[in-house]
Amino acid sequence: MAEATPLRSSRNEPMPVPVVWPAVPRVVVVGVGAITPQGANADALWEGVRSGRVAIRRVRRFATAAFQTELGGEVPYLPTPQHDYRRPDGERERMIDLGLLAAEEAIANANVDRWQLPPERWGVVVGGCAGGRGAETWLRRRLQGTSVDPGLILLSPPQALADALSGAFGFKGPCMSLNTACASGTNAIGYGADLIRCGHADAVLVGGSDELTEMNYAGFGALEALSPKPCTPYSRDRLGLTLGEGAAMLVLAREELALRYEIGVLAEVRGYGLSADGYHPVAPNPEGEGAARAIRAALGAAAVSPADVAYVNGHGTGTDRNDSAETRAIRNALKVDASRVLVSSTKSMIGHLLGAAGAVEAIVTIKALQEQLAPPTANYEAPDPECDLDYVPNRARRFEGDIAISNSFAFGGANACVVFSREVMADALPMPPAERTVVTGMALLSSAGVGVEAAWDLVKNRRRSPRFSETTRCARISADLTSTVGREGRRLDRLSLLSLAVAKDAIADAGLVINSRNGPRVGVVFGTAIGPAEVSEEFCRQVWTDGPDAANPALFPNIVHNAAGGHVSIHTGAVGVATTVCTGHAAGAAAVCYAHDLLSSDKADAVICIAADVLTDSVCDAYRDLGMFSSDAPEACLAESAVGLVLEREGSARARGARLYGAVSGYGIASDALGIGRSDARGSGLERAIRTAVERAGRQSLDVETVWAGCFGQRVLDRAEARAIRRSLPRASQVFMPRLFLGEPLGAGGPLGVALAMHQWQNGGAAHPGLAIVNSSSLGGVHVSIALEPPTLA
Repeated sequence: MAEATPLRSSRNEPMPVPVVWPAVPRVVVVGVGAITPQGANADALWEGVRSGRVAIRRVRRFATAAFQTELGGEVPYLPTPQHDYRRPDGERERMIDLGLLAAEEAIANANVDRWQLPPERWGVVVGGCAGGRGAETWLRRRLQGTSVDPGLILLSPPQALADALSGAFGFKGPCMSLNTACASGTNAIGYGADLIRCGHADAVLVGGSDELTEMNYAGFGALEALSPKPCTPYSRDRLGLTLGEGAAMLVLAREELALRYEIGVLAEVRGYGLSADGYHPVAPNPEGEGAARAIRAALGAAAVSPADVAYVNGHGTGTDRNDSAETRAIRNALKVDASRVLVSSTKSMIGHLLGAAGAVEAIVTIKALQEQLAPPTANYEAPDPECDLDYVPNRARRFEGDIAISNSFAFGGANACVVFSREVMADALPMPPAERTVVTGMALLSSAGVGVEAAWDLVKNRRRSPRFSETTRCARISADLTSTVGREGRRLDRLSLLSLAVAKDAIADAGLVINSRNGPRVGVVFGTAIGPAEVSEEFCRQVWTDGPDAANPALFPNIVHNAAGGHVSIHTGAVGVATTVCTGHAAGAAAVCYAHDLLSSDKADAVICIAADVLTDSVCDAYRDLGMFSSDAPEACLAESAVGLVLEREGSARARGARLYGAVSGYGIASDALGIGRSDARGSGLERAIRTAVERAGRQSLDVETVWAGCFGQRVLDRAEARAIRRSLPRASQVFMPRLFLGEPLGAGGPLGVALAMHQWQNGGAAHPGLAIVNSSSLGGVHVSIALEPPTLA
């Protein structure tokens, strides 16, 4: 038995711990909510899908005459959510409204009002792909010379939905956003379940949301991927995909909570798997090898065999390459059982909901298990020799079985699969072997130059980077990366180029050789605050200036946040777990935490953890309009950075004789739960994160010698962190503030602190090395603290 970690309030009083949990708790689904083209709730979704009703029609919200098709899975009616969020000029963000509506239904469905669960034990993990349109609207109006509220910018990033949900329901535990493109919703369900199993939360709201946008129509049109008629997945004469929109949310909880509060269990989340194709930015591996690894990993994590699987909710987009590759993946993973399993595509009836697709399809999978009814693949016309499974054509069909899986595959070759069981299974999930996470490789590109030593020199001597521009208050990386990335970097956008450079240098520093034998056990976790700003702006400007026909098919695949991580997998051979974390300025720190959990749960032997952000003139202008360089932030400067860390299971690292820089011994993530763009000036959320990190490291505050603070010259935020450190770590002998000298590196701040802390230990910068704490906070009040142990203790 393992006891849930006791948190403490700002008055140093223990917070209530509801119960003592088993070491590997069962994670169950206790509530669902959805808004889709089929209707305004989960029941409407299921009723439409089970009956084979096609809810794809002419899009009416914006003009489509210039696009490849006028059809889409549009939500016909969008009510106003009960919970509100920050609205500049009274404007709303459709992606957030969709997510809130689905969450309100899921929370009500789970009867959460009857629970007695502290808000600190609630988490939020959401996925998205296209994101909100706020930043696009801000940029376009600004270019037109129109007055525009900069608050629109805050509604656009993937993290905005997570912050809105956290604020709406007062959930103060981990608050994360993932952006693995079309695999995001499935990825969010899996990570939410992991947070519960690892003891970071007792209940987590998970799901995804995405809206139809003109830019996606232009982009998929440029790829010639849109069907002129409702899509026909797996059918011989399929012509492409149909875009859709909507949201789905699920409430996950420990089984003990469901028993205690007599909550109906809809299904058990048995396990999930992630993988990378490492093949192409857009096209899947034609043999489905990467997707098959994700399916096999999910079955292994769930401790079920292919013979147990009765139904597969397929990714089934209706594109020629995807459907045939998925068919081979299912055959590869399920072997002889593939021929008897029922497979169907929900997208045939509602379109491809991008980042929300996996969450919506998870609900359909759960409903199918409950009713023992496989929904059909609608619009199915004729068999294709390349797609030779039983796709339940056009009419639903009964089945008998307790296990079903849901597949999601995405741009960049990111694959995700989740396994559900109809009831809580008698067999317990396997206990992963207990091993620590160690850091064996590091690389850094920063405003100081190339390498960790250059950055440490500025911090140690308290000198500001000479690359700062007093005019723009920004510093950009200037480095020749030819020797590192070579010819393969010629076609990469700048974010991907920097990410690949630090990934390769970190791998070399770790002495890690990645090949076909160990590549599937080496993953990539990428963290970014704003994603591919440079290529996204270029793509949008071309469409705005010259119309949809000018949409560049080479640019479009790189506007998703996970594109850089996908390029790293392609060019390094690291084809294990693959995910992208977008928790604002805390993204890189959260990526380290996720990598640690993936290793701890035996989903990988090593993870290449990268965090990077690049600046454009528009990005600098956006931060200026938001007041980042106001009188309250006289020293604040933005800076480009890219950090690469190699994290490994200690046993794997020692077996190959790797040098250990140190260990990630614990972490804490906490939300202020104040909504979009707001944080607690008292520092209470960060204090909880720090205390949790120390306690999960099995230490006390007196053991902390060094703090690597997240302050960067914004007085209100810096004072909040100072208060949190004073209350939680009164004996810390050193507090470093690297961002005052290197600039605020957006999402790369956490890994930057990790690299500097370990570099200090390696170079004798600490007389008595002890536990170090690295802090990062998003502008929306999500705080991440990472506890590090030096090599002498590791």
